[in-house]
Amino acid sequence: MEKHTQKKVAVINDLSGYGRCSLTVAIPILSAMRIQCCPVPTAILSNHTGFPVWFFDDYTDKMISYTDKWRELGLSFDGIVTGFLGSLEQIEIVRGLLPSLSTDDTKLVVDPVMGDHGVLYPTYTEEMCEEIKALVSVADLVTPNVTEACILTGTPYKETGFSRKELLNLAVMLRLMGAKSVIITGAREGVYYTNVVLERGQNEAEFVKMKSAGEGRPGTGDVFCSVAAGAYLSGKTPLQAAEQAARFVRDCIARSEELEIPIENGVCFEELLGKLIKSNP
Repeated sequence: MEKHTQKKVAVINDLSGYGRCSLTVAIPILSAMRIQCCPVPTAILSNHTGFPVWFFDDYTDKMISYTDKWRELGLSFDGIVTGFLGSLEQIEIVRGLLPSLSTDDTKLVVDPVMGDHGVLYPTYTEEMCEEIKALVSVADLVTPNVTEACILTGTPYKETGFSRKELLNLAVMLRLMGAKSVIITGAREGVYYTNVVLERGQNEAEFVKMKSAGEGRPGTGDVFCSVAAGAYLSGKTPLQAAEQAARFVRDCIARSEELEIPIENGVCFEELLGKLIKSNP
């Protein structure tokens, strides 16, 4: 019988101590999915920036020294997941890290955290957007929201009203940039949110549609990407990964509404981690 080997993934993102986002989401979710999560912090925050005040410590000048020790140990990973990158230098560092932490079988999942609701985050510049495109071009799976898909492809944004054909075109353009498979998250269709999945080698997209379970909350993109990455690295197809992630996010929002969790506190995914454990035997 073949010996079971646990997957391990390097997750490159910021660490926010409070508010349920970035690494404080990825570590427990991937762990529940039986994947060893090895964080590479890009910054340390007391809480996410949706709160009125926060502490912030930029980790850019430590990222190379940090990962140099991994190289000295000869570490490589089954997957690498990138999230929020706060500067041009950080994006360039990540691009330089990829070969040394990878094998021929390593899967790269890129969540190009650049903006939302049609607005580019204030930290982002045109030069950074171009560098993110270069990162997307080597991704095995890319998971932008609609805003980020529009920014990456130069498509005018609209809050609602994208046709299925337009959403397919967005996904096709991302794949033409080099991404092997694409999941575009959070396209609004009435009271539903639709995720667009275009898998490697396919010309037609699949659409994963979920009814809204409550108000939008910070960190849901991080939850979605963590579940999708975990499922994908465990051998599920991008479509299966998107379906599992969309269901989990919906259920987390619904549970957060039931418990009257403040919006800025994100989703109480801890309540539902058992579902992830059971779904990844």
